[in-house]
Amino acid sequence: MIRGAVLCLVALSLSVLAGCGGSGTVPPPSPAVGTVVDFAVPQRIADIPLTKADGTNTSLAAYRGKAVMLTDFMTECTDICPMISANTAALGRALTANGYGDQVALLELSMDPGRDTVSRLTAYQELFQPPVANWTVLRASPADTKRLWAYFGLELKRVKQETPPDRDWLTGKPLTYDIEHSDELIFIDKAGHERFVISASPDVQGRPLPAKLVGVLGQQGEQLLHHPDPVTSWTVGQGLSVFGWLLDHKMDEAS
Repeated sequence: MIRGAVLCLVALSLSVLAGCGGSGTVPPPSPAVGTVVDFAVPQRIADIPLTKADGTNTSLAAYRGKAVMLTDFMTECTDICPMISANTAALGRALTANGYGDQVALLELSMDPGRDTVSRLTAYQELFQPPVANWTVLRASPADTKRLWAYFGLELKRVKQETPPDRDWLTGKPLTYDIEHSDELIFIDKAGHERFVISASPDVQGRPLPAKLVGVLGQQGEQLLHHPDPVTSWTVGQGLSVFGWLLDHKMDEAS
């Protein structure tokens, strides 16, 4: 099936959505959260080589047998990305507390391969302590990055840095460019089928960010951190509801 031929749209009722999900007892997430879909990720995309923060190689295909959440980020980001990572790390801990930590993989793939080296990925992930075993940040070659995100419909645009420019939290140097992007959470089931998509910015709901990242947040980041839009933002609880549906287990955010 061609990606984009969405089987179940947000506007559909829960009763219709139930027919598009799993065969278990946990209902699909609220239609206010995102969109139910069902198409196999083609092998040409699943086999794209990806590199972890520890320098080892992997791919989406390597996670077959686990429920996967794939999202975008870049280490230089001073607005949305730190909140994405904070929510993703918290989601990983919550899934582990529910007893499903080893059945999921939370993947953040850089959209900025020109700057996001393995060493930067390592430094970035180490900011979010304690370590989260089922969460990893990834990079790919520029060509493969473009190919993978184009398949999943992520919109990327390189733009000039604002004046005065934001500064790199790691080096302190002024940034020379930014990447405008849409924000997508792509949920893939154990069989390698894309099953749910959330297009929204994150709401960390008061969870603390690493001090280094708080210190470099731009105006948009400050707004998102302290005054997120409750209608167009996603929460850890909503992420849990999607994984609960995929894994047929009611997840408890307070576990």
